[in-house]
Amino acid sequence: MLFLLILFLGGPAVLTSGRVWPLYGTPRKTVTLSSYGGHVFQEEGVWNYSTMLLREDMDVLILGARETIFALDLNNITNKKAMVKWEVIPDTQEICSLKGKTKETECQNYIRILHKMSDGRMYVCGTNAFNPTCDYMSYTHGNLSLESKHLEGKGKCPFDPFQRSTSEFVDGELYSATTLNFLGSEPVMMRSLNDSIRTEFSRSWLSEPSFIGMKHVAEGQKNPEGDDDKIYLFFSEAGLEYDSYKKMDVSRVARVCKGDLGGQRTLQKKWTSFLKARLDCPVSQTKLPFLIQDVFLYCPGDWSTCVFYGVFTPQTDMLQYSAVCTYRIQDIRDVFSKSKFKAMDSSSSRWVTYNGDVPEPRPGACINNNARQKKFFKSLDLPDKTLQFVKDKLLMDQAVEPSSKEPLLVKKGAAFTSIVVASTTALDGSIHQVMFIGTASGSVLKAVNYDEETVITEEVQLFAHSVPVKILRLSTTMGQLYAGSDVAAVQMPLSSCDHYTSCMDCVLARDPFCGWDLISNSCVAINSIQPDTHSEVVQSLRDGKASRCPAVESSTTIKFFYPGNMVSLLCEPGSNLAQVQWHVNGHPVENSNVYQIQHNTLLILKASDSDTGHYNCTSVETIKGVDYMTQSATYELRLGDFMTDPSVQPLVQEHQNTLLALKVLVIILTLMLLALVAWNFYKGYFAIPKCFNSDEESQQKTSGCQKPLQTGGRNSAASKACSSNSNNNHNRLSGNQHNGDQVF
Repeated sequence: MLFLLILFLGGPAVLTSGRVWPLYGTPRKTVTLSSYGGHVFQEEGVWNYSTMLLREDMDVLILGARETIFALDLNNITNKKAMVKWEVIPDTQEICSLKGKTKETECQNYIRILHKMSDGRMYVCGTNAFNPTCDYMSYTHGNLSLESKHLEGKGKCPFDPFQRSTSEFVDGELYSATTLNFLGSEPVMMRSLNDSIRTEFSRSWLSEPSFIGMKHVAEGQKNPEGDDDKIYLFFSEAGLEYDSYKKMDVSRVARVCKGDLGGQRTLQKKWTSFLKARLDCPVSQTKLPFLIQDVFLYCPGDWSTCVFYGVFTPQTDMLQYSAVCTYRIQDIRDVFSKSKFKAMDSSSSRWVTYNGDVPEPRPGACINNNARQKKFFKSLDLPDKTLQFVKDKLLMDQAVEPSSKEPLLVKKGAAFTSIVVASTTALDGSIHQVMFIGTASGSVLKAVNYDEETVITEEVQLFAHSVPVKILRLSTTMGQLYAGSDVAAVQMPLSSCDHYTSCMDCVLARDPFCGWDLISNSCVAINSIQPDTHSEVVQSLRDGKASRCPAVESSTTIKFFYPGNMVSLLCEPGSNLAQVQWHVNGHPVENSNVYQIQHNTLLILKASDSDTGHYNCTSVETIKGVDYMTQSATYELRLGDFMTDPSVQPLVQEHQNTLLALKVLVIILTLMLLALVAWNFYKGYFAIPKCFNSDEESQQKTSGCQKPLQTGGRNSAASKACSSNSNNNHNRLSGNQHNGDQVF
């Protein structure tokens, strides 16, 4: 790899620029999906939510996953309107497994193609356990249904569910780029369904490609040259034009004409208009080309205004940067129509610039007015000389450069995976393109460019950090963004102005969707503002001026401390771009053996009496060289007193409450015990003794009898009876003792 870096230091693969990228890669805010008002959809046991089709005509999102297709409510995707299963039959799965593929993962049916047809039905294809199959699907009366046509899917849908592929449905024809065989060794770009046509199986045409995206541009509409519509293909492949001992990949853009029918003798049923060119996205201080990962077509007007947005990542793990580059449609057209061609030098087996004669009509050109004047009305009329030339020399010598000659955005961190672009009108009537960029860490970045300065207003975490964003789809009608991953699909609004809580926070965000309403004292959506109230709304996108915002008020917190203890004073920055500044009694605080600032928190290591006073924390954000205070907090540090310290008083109160509760518990238990004793006496379970009046009565307790106080009459009889019972008891006791001696 080091050899490659040295080898291409001065060659065409050197992608360097003098631009130094500062904090453009830092999102101003980092927020969660729930705080942004988003929704999450996932079905138990279903994985790989990576294919989406917006059916705004039916208010549903058609979501393709593994062996399942869903129809979800566009307003809230948690509302599942319908679903249909498309599972692999056991025999097909068994054959897949016997060919060495994993039954539990690879030998499933992954939905990879979803397109709307002119009759309202949908064309859907799945990998079907390495036996790609297509079908027609309808959504009627709230139900999804497959027609079970079992159409051939080879060349349309990939065999391997984890291999990159792309497709586009245009005027009843399916254009696709994938592999044509089980091993994935025959890459192809083809048109099927009606007039089938494809690329040649040649490394000069496609060399180990990774297909990224395909876009239709209606260049035939209102075209003064009478040109044809184009299908543009974006991919990366091995760069055969470079000499190296090791394969080096490059990014490409290729295109074909929609009306291409192939050649009459040469290139029969093959593209006669397939041309490709290198796609550059130069990043500072890097030598190897960055590789394209996704592309979005943005057309604010007719086809001549179209711009392609592409996200790029390095082809080596040594770098952790990603980039966004833009390409004007006219610049791409100029490369294909004006650039020289490359040709293979037979003596050196190297691709070199071709300086010989170019036949007419120009090889690879669509049928236009110039061709018609020469009696060429379709590709079947083209001469063999032109066709043989384009068959062997289809690579342009000139590369397609970004519209600004450098990336629109460069960010260090998680790799970019996907991109969509929305347009919105600001308060002053200017139109801005807002990029939503998916990352490998499961988040989406919201970024916008102002006069060659790109700012990332927010980063919204959609999935867990280890779950990459696989697909993004944009509905401008609904004002919603939809994203898919292996584990779930999510929905989030394009803007959430109400989570900006202050004027300073709202204006410094420089979000073209939002502005601060001085009347309602809230951050509001610009498209909801009445024209007559524009003067009361603050928005400054290019300059970030927040001078109309009221001053930030400081809140004071009284904090007590005890000598010898460490004191911690918290401070929250207003944004990821803000810097925290600490002052004590009006003097700036610096790290020392007394003070330490860690993660914006001020630590007083061993507080003493001299550390009492006022500590002020301010969050300062710098925009265009101007400092703005976004938050402020003041602490009044006092020497602690046990009775007055607010931090101690809650503990004291808690202790007193605990003692009171214990007292109440003891009283309750005592009353319960007394009630229990009284109940037992009432029921007679406890006997009340009657011989407690005198010593004489006490002595008679052993006999179980009370001696009468008077003699004669009934008392005398009772006395005798008592005496008799006493003697009998004595005799029984003596008898028992005697018997006891005999036993033992």
